[in-house]
Amino acid sequence: MDEATQRMIASKGGQAAHQKGTAHEFDSEEARRAGQKGGEAVSRDREHMAEIGRKGGESRQSASRLARQGAKEEKR
Repeated sequence: MDEATQRMIASKGGQAAHQKGTAHEFDSEEARRAGQKGGEAVSRDREHMAEIGRKGGESRQSASRLARQGAKEEKR
């Protein structure tokens, strides 16, 4: 089954559950706990976290490089 068909079926199921009144809705505390659990699971993967750190560093470096270039061009 392709991804679009799968999404369509899941969407219809979610809509039906809401109409029926049986859909689960997170309260803020429940959502916070779920997010924390997901973050803990991701943090255990050291290789993944290292990759994220490298990407963040690259992004930060390129942003500061662009800022410096912009400042030089304004002086001209």
